[in-house]
Amino acid sequence: MLFSLVCTDRPGALSLRLATRPTHLAFLETYQSKLVHAGAMLDLDGRPCGSILLIDVEDHAAAEGFAVADPYAVAGLFESTVIRGFRTVFKDGEKL
Repeated sequence: MLFSLVCTDRPGALSLRLATRPTHLAFLETYQSKLVHAGAMLDLDGRPCGSILLIDVEDHAAAEGFAVADPYAVAGLFESTVIRGFRTVFKDGEKL
């Protein structure tokens, strides 16, 4: 099942994000087969300020487990994380 994770960084935490990024990327590589889409949200100045991930996991509990194990979350980077089920309506310009 698809789940979206919208993670918002704590204000003033860019240095923590940058320091933790290599570990975060290594973590994501272990889930590569489950990642549908993943990347950083950007503020108006183009600096990372959060993350959006679309993951394909068994259930909400698995999505929560993924979220809490992310090194960014472990480091305390996120102010909030919202996990929601996701249904694709359009993909690659095509209505499904």
